[in-house]
Amino acid sequence: MSSEPAAVEGVDLDALRAWMDDQGLGDGPLGDVTPITGGTQNVLVRFERAGRHYVLRRPPLHKRSNSDETMRREARVLAALAGSDVPHPGLIAAEPDVEVLGASFYLMEPVEGFNPSLGLPEPHRSDPDLRRRMGLSLVDGAAALGRVDHDDVGLGDLGHVDGYLERQVGRWRSQLESYAEIAPDWTADIPGVDGVGEWLDSNRPLTFSPGVIHGDLHTANVLYRRDGPELAAIVDWELTTVGDPLVDLGLTVAFRTMDPEGGLGPGGDLYPDFPSVAELVDRYADGSTRDVSSYPWYGVLACYKTGIILEGTRARAMAGKAPMIVGDQLHAVTLSLFRRARVLMAEA
Repeated sequence: MSSEPAAVEGVDLDALRAWMDDQGLGDGPLGDVTPITGGTQNVLVRFERAGRHYVLRRPPLHKRSNSDETMRREARVLAALAGSDVPHPGLIAAEPDVEVLGASFYLMEPVEGFNPSLGLPEPHRSDPDLRRRMGLSLVDGAAALGRVDHDDVGLGDLGHVDGYLERQVGRWRSQLESYAEIAPDWTADIPGVDGVGEWLDSNRPLTFSPGVIHGDLHTANVLYRRDGPELAAIVDWELTTVGDPLVDLGLTVAFRTMDPEGGLGPGGDLYPDFPSVAELVDRYADGSTRDVSSYPWYGVLACYKTGIILEGTRARAMAGKAPMIVGDQLHAVTLSLFRRARVLMAEA
């Protein structure tokens, strides 16, 4: 076991150790303290104490106005999912107040698995059928989450169900416009953003069956098992709420739809190995009682929402709060998503 380092940016190890003492979570020093890289926003640190392994998650060093509330919501949902068939990291403990580390945070169980957006190990890299089944597992995870009864697990007040779909375009358009407050030089250079929003409002499904949603469920936000195509865990729950669970299916529809200019979405080049959109939608339907006939609309919404979210990193980069190379990369993904939206609109 390595000795405890002097510091980890964003995590006061002395304060964390004292807090864990109060929580009865082991004793002695924190060992093998290792920041987990690969994301663009939140701070994650893996460590060991008294023979038990932990992962700490807290908001970015440059917090957004809702960052602490987001951590509280994530912890609440992970606690509620305990015992369900939804693959997720087990929650160990959470701290809602900001006094300990300067931000809300929680501790969760480490998950043995790999993030496909960072590369595929063997045998996944060499087995096309294994990669195909990874796509089925992704929608299986979305369907499992959609089957959770939000009232039964104590999440009935997590979101505002009334008018959920009606609010989507205005909510994300407002977020896009807010980026000018982060970086005055930023502009919404996204061809078609207004037309996509208008199409969504004009073609919105009239009803839906509410449930728990992840809100950002794609291959960059899951871990797969190393010995097969199954999900080891769905991670990064910062957009979780109660709303229309078909938005999670919509993300897979969006990223499996090919960009006519060849651009890649989150998850890179794995999606072309997945079953067709129709097969993925049918697989979801097999595990759900929901009407999936409006799936193109949910795919367009996924393109719209995810593209706007990713554009926020570009604005943060222009303000010096994120690496510019990451901001440029995610802007390219945003443009690709809006091209996919137009494909889905034409097919609807």
